[in-house]
Amino acid sequence: MATVSARIVSALQPAASEVFGVMGNGNAHFLDAVMAAPGAFHYTAVRHEAGAVAAADAYFRAAGRLAIATTTYGAGFTNALTPLAEAVQADIPLVLVVGDAPTSGRRPWDVDQVRIAAGLGATTFTVSADHVLTETTAAVGHALRHRTPVVLAIPYDLAGVEAADEDQPVPVGPEVPRLPAEGDLERVAAVLAAAERPLVLAGRGAWISGAQGAATKLAEHLGALMATSGLGAGFFGDHPAALGIAGGWASEPSAQLIAEADVVLVLGARLNQFTTRFGHAFGGSARVIQVDVADAPTSAVVTDHLRGDARAIAEALTDVLIGTPAAGHAAARWSDVAAARALLAHDAREDGDALAADGRLDPRSLCRALDGMLPADRTIVQDGGHFIGWAPGYLRVPAPDRLIMVGTAYQTIGLGFPSAVGAARALPASTLVLCTGDGGGLMALADLDSFIRTARRAVIVVFNDAAYGAEIHQYAVRGIHSGPMMIDEVDFAALATALGATGRTIRTLQDLDGVAGWLGSDDDGVLLLDCKISQQVVAPYMQEIVAVATGAK
Repeated sequence: MATVSARIVSALQPAASEVFGVMGNGNAHFLDAVMAAPGAFHYTAVRHEAGAVAAADAYFRAAGRLAIATTTYGAGFTNALTPLAEAVQADIPLVLVVGDAPTSGRRPWDVDQVRIAAGLGATTFTVSADHVLTETTAAVGHALRHRTPVVLAIPYDLAGVEAADEDQPVPVGPEVPRLPAEGDLERVAAVLAAAERPLVLAGRGAWISGAQGAATKLAEHLGALMATSGLGAGFFGDHPAALGIAGGWASEPSAQLIAEADVVLVLGARLNQFTTRFGHAFGGSARVIQVDVADAPTSAVVTDHLRGDARAIAEALTDVLIGTPAAGHAAARWSDVAAARALLAHDAREDGDALAADGRLDPRSLCRALDGMLPADRTIVQDGGHFIGWAPGYLRVPAPDRLIMVGTAYQTIGLGFPSAVGAARALPASTLVLCTGDGGGLMALADLDSFIRTARRAVIVVFNDAAYGAEIHQYAVRGIHSGPMMIDEVDFAALATALGATGRTIRTLQDLDGVAGWLGSDDDGVLLLDCKISQQVVAPYMQEIVAVATGAK
């Protein structure tokens, strides 16, 4: 007898091999079927339902492959809503398999999960005994085609019953957007050909489309400088014309060059407030051409929009430009002075002091020191908080799939530990570097255990300022009472040690000497560095936020 749950598992097998979840009444039969499918799935148990979705999200970002999250009904489902909202807003395909109310109707502990999911922007597919393969295949197809999470609901009374025979449905793959009309390509190509100071800015969408070579070739043909969004960090590698991350996380020399561009070609980046520096990243007269799969521009700074795949359009624009006689002088657009400035711009950041004025660590010098100690093969996973700009600014990122930031789209904290679980499963050979704050770290503490159990080799850097730093720098400076913004000093090193990792307290840069050898090795294990950082060093992007909020900019 093939049960409904067993049929779901068989329909998921062609699309995914990783399952992250928490066992409960509503998904017990499903997880039993997962475990009964030898070699088909690897199941990772997390400790909180939010962690299941965050891990599946991070797995896709790091591996580029679909993953499955699973929770029970009711409270298990509602516990997972924050990372589900993040996945919706970040365009992350995943399948959340959940228990649901029985077909006879909701019980006292059931809620209307379909309406709740819809409120977040997630579509629910509910299986029946007669249509298991059809609904499951449709759910997977919807997730991949629309780049979005979906909920696959199993009514409680159907999970273990026999499923009807069905014809195998035809799987639906991701949608391949068509190229824009030839006239639109030629119009944009003409704008690029006439540019004196072109800039190519790539985001995560360009990485997903495999546009790295095409975007670099196009930029070189134009004589353009190159930059990325935060989620596109590392896209252009160590190319001499690459300025690093644009917007609030840019070095000041990079930001100055970006502001001088007269035409900006944006490939697969949504241009959020951080990438655009709250609308001030580009010069007021700059043409901003966005290439994206979205139907319309995603930012008010966009002047021209081309809907389509970043790689296909980059290749098509290059073909048009190569055949345009007026583009023959393209390689000499920016002046030699600007080119020399570009070589220095990426890493031109303040090193900071060994200790801040209050005697605690300066996060800038801390990150600079860590960057020199960590192996080149690294994957950086970030929680949210004031510290979020330090790692992308100071720690070298090999490629966009090596900087995982689950939470930035929805502006949540507390998803660092569980998202690191997904990244560890996706890239087991890489050294995982998890950056979290004391606020977000405490919020996600249950899944510190999950991460320690999962990671082959990892370094956890806790930026511990004994406060909710973002609130301190945005609101305490404006006279709002700081009491609720403070956190009692927590010994994260002791917590990590209790759960089986190695914990070290870092109060000075010299304290890193004791772990430098391990950081530079390839030894297995998890090392947590409880770094006591200053509240007095304010990230440049936070200064921008405060300036905008107070009308100073």
